[in-house]
Amino acid sequence: MKTCLVVDDSKVIRKVARHILETLHFNVEEACDGREALTRCTAAAPDVVLLDWNMPVMSGMEFLRALGTSGVSRRPKVVFCTTESGVAHIRAAIDAGADEYVMKPFDRETLQSKLSLVGMA
Repeated sequence: MKTCLVVDDSKVIRKVARHILETLHFNVEEACDGREALTRCTAAAPDVVLLDWNMPVMSGMEFLRALGTSGVSRRPKVVFCTTESGVAHIRAAIDAGADEYVMKPFDRETLQSKLSLVGMA
């Protein structure tokens, strides 16, 4: 079973994402900020990370940059999941190493489509 780490400071978003991902047959773990996510990824990298942009402690962009230099044995696919819709934000996320980008709010079909684009669905 594929694993997904949902990284978001909103408990509601984590719960919604977990529900959708479990219907897509993912084993789901959660982190409330980028620092916790980085710790989890270095301990045991998931197959994919669903990553929020704006979080306390360590933002999604800070996490993505740190993941790139962390030396994880197997880099997970990263799907940014955020309300930031500007072309500059999307380009910055892709340039920093994100594999795909999904806008909040999202539904099962949208998330499944994005996961399919990165080879995870």
